Amino acid sequence: MPNHVTITKGTCFALFAYDIGHSINLTDAEGRITAGTERGRLRHKTRAPQYFEYRPAPLRLVQEGIVLDVGRYQPRSTVETMVYDFGAITITYRFPIDGPFPRLLDLSETLYENEQLLAESRTRVEQLLQMLGPSVERPSIAGEVEDYIIFAIESYSPDGAPLWTSNETDLAQILRAERTPFSEQEVADAVSCRISFGQDDAAVIDWHSAVLFGKEMDDVRAVLEFANVELLEMRILDEQLDRALDEGYEALSRKPRLLSLPGSPEKDMMHIAQLQVDSALLFERVTNTLKLLGDQYLARVYRLVSQRFHLEAWDASILRKLQTLESIYGKISDRAGTRRMEVLEWIIIILITLSIAISFLPIGAGH
Repeated sequence: MPNHVTITKGTCFALFAYDIGHSINLTDAEGRITAGTERGRLRHKTRAPQYFEYRPAPLRLVQEGIVLDVGRYQPRSTVETMVYDFGAITITYRFPIDGPFPRLLDLSETLYENEQLLAESRTRVEQLLQMLGPSVERPSIAGEVEDYIIFAIESYSPDGAPLWTSNETDLAQILRAERTPFSEQEVADAVSCRISFGQDDAAVIDWHSAVLFGKEMDDVRAVLEFANVELLEMRILDEQLDRALDEGYEALSRKPRLLSLPGSPEKDMMHIAQLQVDSALLFERVTNTLKLLGDQYLARVYRLVSQRFHLEAWDASILRKLQTLESIYGKISDRAGTRRMEVLEWIIIILITLSIAISFLPIGAGH
C-alpha cells in the first residue's frame, strides 16, 4: 500500500512505570485520594467469569496535565495514573494522532526515552508519594523506570487491505523508532508478534512499542500496560536478589571467630530470611495480580507480550536466585548448628575437667 494511508482517528499512549515502595495499601490510598479515582476493571472480548480480574484491582487516578511540547503532537489535558498494591505506579500521557501513517515514526522517535516526559512523570510520582503518605510501606522511588508506547489506531483511510499486513515496512520502523531502512529479516522480526480477535482488529507487539488496530482495544492495552509494570518489577526484583546473594555469599564466606558473639550467625540468618520473604512475596504479588484464565483471547495477548518482554526468562532467573538464597540460608544454618554443638562440646569438656580437678583437691585443705 502506498504511503498515502491516513489515520483519521487514533491515540498514542506514553506509559512510564515506577516502583515507589514495598507495597501499597490500596484501601487506605483510595481514602487519601478520593477525588477522581476508581478501581481498575477490564472489559472482555467475550463473556468471561467474574473471577477474571485484577487481584486486587489497582486504583485509577485522573489528574490535570500540564502543557507539553512533544514534537508536533500535544498531549491531552489529563494524565492517567494507575496504582498497584505491589508498590508500582504507571503514569500515562495521551496524544491524539491523525494524518499520514508514516508520520507516526516522528512521534515514535520523539517519545523514545523522552527526557521531558521522564522528568515530568517522575515529579508527578514524587508528588503522589507524598499524597499517599503511610499508605506506602517502605516508601522509596526506584531509579529504574520502564517506558512503553502504545499506538491505538481506530480508523484510517482508504479503508482497503489491513494496514498491518500491507504496510509492514513503515510499521516496523514505527515499532522500533528507527528511521534506518530495515532488511526483510528485521521487518519480519519487528512485526512477528501479532494477534487478532476479529477480521478488523490486530495487535502488533514489540519491545519498545505496540500498534493496536481496531475499536474497543482498551482491554488489550490494559494487558500491555500490566506486562510493562511486571517487567519493571521483575528487573527490580532481579537486582534486589543479586544484592541479597552478594550479602549471603559474604556471610557464608566470613570465617567464624574463636570467641564470636552469641547470636552473630542468627543475625545473618534472620537478615537472609527477611530478604527471601520480601522477594518471594513481591514475586507472588506481581505474578498473581492479573488473572486471565477466563478470557482466552486476552490470555493469548498476555502470552505474546510475555514472549516479547522475555518475562519467562526473568521468572526463571528470579526463581533460580531464590533457590540459591535458600541454599545459602541452609548452609549458614547448618554451620551455626555445628558451631553451637562444638561450643557445647567444649563446655562439657571444661566442666568434666573442672569436676575431675576438684575431686583431686584435698578435703579440708587450708585447715
